[in-house]
Amino acid sequence: MNLWVSGIPVEYFLILAMITFTIGVAGVMIRRSAVLIFMSIELILNSVNLVFVTFSKALRQVDGEVAVFFVMAIAAAEAAIGLAIVIAIHRMKKTSYVDEMNLMKW
Repeated sequence: MNLWVSGIPVEYFLILAMITFTIGVAGVMIRRSAVLIFMSIELILNSVNLVFVTFSKALRQVDGEVAVFFVMAIAAAEAAIGLAIVIAIHRMKKTSYVDEMNLMKW
């Protein structure tokens, strides 16, 4: 059974989601700046949202779209709280590199 979304095969959407997820994971692993790491995490969450919406549209159910709503709410809260923490640490340490943020060390 082939699944299609608006005339496009589901596999294309899944390949796009896989590519964006891989770029996001690579960004988390490679980058040193906290802001860029947060951007990579948002990219990962958006790729998961793409998978949810793809299967929601292909299977004609709203469960995936409801899940996307909650993921977007969590992503917004993560961005707001995370950036507030980064700004507070940047004011104290004058850096946003995660290698140099050692506030929890004894």
